[in-house]
Amino acid sequence: MTYHPRIVDRELSERLQATGAVVIEGPRACGKTTTARQIAASEARLDVDEVARRLASLEPARVLIGDAPRLIDEWQLEPAIWNHVRRAVDDRRLPGQFILTGSAVPTDDATRHTGAGRLTRLRMRPLSTYELGRSSGAVSLSGLMDSARAEAGRSVIPLHDLAELICVGGWPVNLGRTTEHALRANRDHLDEVRRLDIAKDGKRRDPVRVGMLLRSLARNVATPAAIATLASDTGEGVSAIKEHTAADYVRALERIMIVENQAAWPTHLRSRSVLRNKPVRHLADPSLAVAAVRATPALLLRDLDFLGLLFESMVVRDLRAYAQAADAEVFHYREKGGLEVDAIIQGNDGRWAAFEVKLGERRVDEGARNLLRLAERVDERRMGKPAALGVIVSRGYAYTRQDGVHVVPVGVLGP
Repeated sequence: MTYHPRIVDRELSERLQATGAVVIEGPRACGKTTTARQIAASEARLDVDEVARRLASLEPARVLIGDAPRLIDEWQLEPAIWNHVRRAVDDRRLPGQFILTGSAVPTDDATRHTGAGRLTRLRMRPLSTYELGRSSGAVSLSGLMDSARAEAGRSVIPLHDLAELICVGGWPVNLGRTTEHALRANRDHLDEVRRLDIAKDGKRRDPVRVGMLLRSLARNVATPAAIATLASDTGEGVSAIKEHTAADYVRALERIMIVENQAAWPTHLRSRSVLRNKPVRHLADPSLAVAAVRATPALLLRDLDFLGLLFESMVVRDLRAYAQAADAEVFHYREKGGLEVDAIIQGNDGRWAAFEVKLGERRVDEGARNLLRLAERVDERRMGKPAALGVIVSRGYAYTRQDGVHVVPVGVLGP
């Protein structure tokens, strides 16, 4: 099977050159193992190799024997391996010894922090629009962060195609599948999450109620819904989930990386505006939200408000992949006074950029106004001027307006 290149390929190679072991983390089926196998010289796959799994439980050090870099797939199934990897890295004193992949954070996370300086973590997510080949990448996020202008010819992803793109999602296993088959596979994936994956920490949870919470998360995707809101929204002819139960379910879904919330931007303002600090809710891929409510492209086209929220979630998924390649993170900005900006990209060097996400070209002016208002509020002495302000849309030309705000169709945006 031909390998589908990923944005993290270069980052993985660079990290292996600089540290003893790299831990690739991400939701199940996002492509971690396939990516790791492109560079690994030997492997032990604990999820499919029963002998390796048994050996890992009895003599973990023996599982580490093999040509470097050695892949230990789904290492969290036998967490004792962590300390043995750490010791092996100390003993060998060479970079690029191990690649560990995992689709869940072990419940006992304390030992993992002892890997500082020896192991580094690399996050993977489902395929972005650029990786799927649906974006030309003509406008680079890193270029915009370097103050480049947005320039590209017209990009048109018809609304029906966009709805299909969101429904199918960025799961590598769906490449080449029909939309109908992909929809069924995504529903099966979510069924596995609620029945099996969420219980891998050893705590039993009601699959029916987990499914109710997933539907609530789907209905509130790309919004800062509080846990209480998510809990009350689960009432579907039966008693709603209690708030403390909903909180436990959300934490468990975060642990298996099905939920990846978008944190509030920790910024400094000139004004006395009060910021909202609640995270914005996202699933690992918007297709999971579609699967949770059993929607289809045709149904999404009848509910453009929901389609707009899913489009925003898809763009945030993409921005996270592109930003990571630029050594940056993705936040949101919300004031109690009403001003909201969908995505703030902040690099580790302090540079920042802000983006609004709008499904239609007609809402570009609205997005630009929000971005310019934000730029006026931010304290430039502490935060510096924005490297870029942009409105990301579903179609159209990429260009820079007279007020300096970029307009970038999702079909030309890339890393």
